[in-house]
Amino acid sequence: VQLQASGGGLVQAGGSLRLSCAASGRSFSNYAMGWFRQAPAKERDFVAAINWSTNSTVYADSVKGRFTISGDNAKNTVYLQMNSLKPEDTAVYYCAARRTAPQAMRMTSRGNIWGKGTQVTVSS
Repeated sequence: VQLQASGGGLVQAGGSLRLSCAASGRSFSNYAMGWFRQAPAKERDFVAAINWSTNSTVYADSVKGRFTISGDNAKNTVYLQMNSLKPEDTAVYYCAARRTAPQAMRMTSRGNIWGKGTQVTVSS
């Protein structure tokens, strides 16, 4: 199983970025796909998750209304559209997969399959 994240970069506050996570190596039909982030000297925190089959989603309170997670089953790719970015969104963003519900992925990251991170930097 491989998860390949891309799309990070440097953006000014108020700007937008779209992250992509390409998944390969198995069927993810019963999986939740999610995004987590880790700022320097902080723990890795949940951002958003989606169920491949039902498209149900869940978000961290800090990103609700600004970030949107979506999936393209045909491409086995999950996206994170990030709008109205703030300096506090600066972090390394990680893609994750786990055979569970999105709500469960929000509760714990135990058991996640991880991809390599992509850096997002928001300047003030």
